[in-house]
Amino acid sequence: MSLSPRENAIPALFLMGPTASGKTGLALALHAEAEAGRLPWAGADLVSVDSAQVFRQMDIGTAKPDAATLARVPHALIDILDPAESYSAARFRVDALALVAASRARGRLPILVGGTSLYFRALQYGLSELPAADPAVRARLEAEAAELGWPALHERLAALDPEAGAKIKPMDQQRIQRALEILELSGRSRSEHWAAPRSEGLPGPLVKLALMPPEREVLHAAIERRFRQMMAAGFLDEVRALRARGDLDPALPAIRAVGYRQLWEHLDGRGSLSEAVERGVVATRQYAKRQITWLRSEADTEWIDPRAGGAALARVVERLRGAA
Repeated sequence: MSLSPRENAIPALFLMGPTASGKTGLALALHAEAEAGRLPWAGADLVSVDSAQVFRQMDIGTAKPDAATLARVPHALIDILDPAESYSAARFRVDALALVAASRARGRLPILVGGTSLYFRALQYGLSELPAADPAVRARLEAEAAELGWPALHERLAALDPEAGAKIKPMDQQRIQRALEILELSGRSRSEHWAAPRSEGLPGPLVKLALMPPEREVLHAAIERRFRQMMAAGFLDEVRALRARGDLDPALPAIRAVGYRQLWEHLDGRGSLSEAVERGVVATRQYAKRQITWLRSEADTEWIDPRAGGAALARVVERLRGAA
């Protein structure tokens, strides 16, 4: 994809980081700087890079910006799907490429903010062509897992695709299911697909920033504090309302989201509420650990301590001015 000289002078900003690291606050501050003319572009557009915020009716547990904030500063790719639907990295890539191109064409800075590493990778580097999801195959794999257990299906995957088996944990249901689905539908392993030529990645200049407090304990405390704040704001009622619809189940990607899964299990009678909250906090910390592991492998990424406040914002503004 070729860019005009004007578009090629506008970087895309990846504002990444683990959950609860302060990405939304910094993104909003940068948007305000751009709209006030303190960045060398005609403004900024925010694009959410979050696999759970795409779903409607899932506001508290996904830590979406509130309705007033979204009305004042629209975020693309928030509230675009019903929880009964599914979204993919391939679809995100198509959507995000179009949004970045439209933003640059208007002389504006595209700010892509979130923590879904697969989406960032798909956008920057492109994707191998993979078969689309097949509901019948997924239902059968889920039935087998219910009978045999996910570790048994992981053993099957490891025998058929050792590279994927080594990378995917025995209880990572979503990735085990997808890897076996790919094998069955295409006759080729996930690893073979990923080694094949990829679709085109994001054109033009790119600035990659990651928010991360130096001490892991600070992030862990922020995760627990935010989870308990979400509970006080009505997170359990949000999950209860989703469950009451009757057309959703724990196998759906939306309900597998961290926090939702644990509270759904509690509503199904599997443990007390306090136990569900503790499991939710632990699962969120584990998710953050995976996010950090990925971020450490990303080249050309500048790390920022979110506790620096105004100094962090000034540093990012200076970095963007230098990229202009």
